[in-house]
Amino acid sequence: MQDKRVALVTGANQGIGLQIAKDLAAHDFTVLVGSRNFERGQAAASEVGPNAHALQLDVTDQASVTAAAKRVRDEFGRLDVLIQNAAISNTRGLPGQTVEEYVKTTRPSNVSLDEMRAVWETNVFGVITVYQAMLPLLRETPGASIVNVSSGVGSLTSNSDPGYAPRAIFGPVYPASKTALNALTVAMAIELAPEGIKVNAVSPGYTRTNLNGYSGPETVEQGAREAVRVALLGADGPTGTYTRWENEVIPW
Repeated sequence: MQDKRVALVTGANQGIGLQIAKDLAAHDFTVLVGSRNFERGQAAASEVGPNAHALQLDVTDQASVTAAAKRVRDEFGRLDVLIQNAAISNTRGLPGQTVEEYVKTTRPSNVSLDEMRAVWETNVFGVITVYQAMLPLLRETPGASIVNVSSGVGSLTSNSDPGYAPRAIFGPVYPASKTALNALTVAMAIELAPEGIKVNAVSPGYTRTNLNGYSGPETVEQGAREAVRVALLGADGPTGTYTRWENEVIPW
């Protein structure tokens, strides 16, 4: 087992995931840059620096996840932090469409079930797949933690308030997938609390990334802050929380 702490960031070849990888490398982590496409992961790891290594990881492919877990064990021997960042908002992009126009096509009454399944496959089932594969390593590493990158639009409490502005875009595809991710976070936190492994959800805010067609007002540097802050919390840190920068609690 190497002495330096090891962090795995899924979906780290671009956007917030890439920035999280850069920030953790700056905090002296060995960072594993999870990427569906290995070549893109290599390019991202090169951008992060010498403390980064590309890891082929498609969260929707069990064989890929299993192979990634084996490589982490064989080459690094530990996993201190797992940041579950990989996510998609849709499968077809938004060519010529605003987010509001897209939302109208994904109401419960007219949503494509194939679209919903595809997004949930990454955002929900992909998270549990990676969790199960990496958990043996996390359990062997003292002080390990998991950070699930969620979104404020997944809050059921907020969306139940008629005055909540993003309520208009709440629907069964991306927003509800983040609600499901929040539920997984609570379930994981309950399961791992007796073992001292922390599991928390964070919202990066509305950040300019490929996920939203680069329409967000915040930078990736801002979007990465809360995930990194929570990843760096010590053994006495909280578990089962849902926050945005800086430690602002989001209601479930």
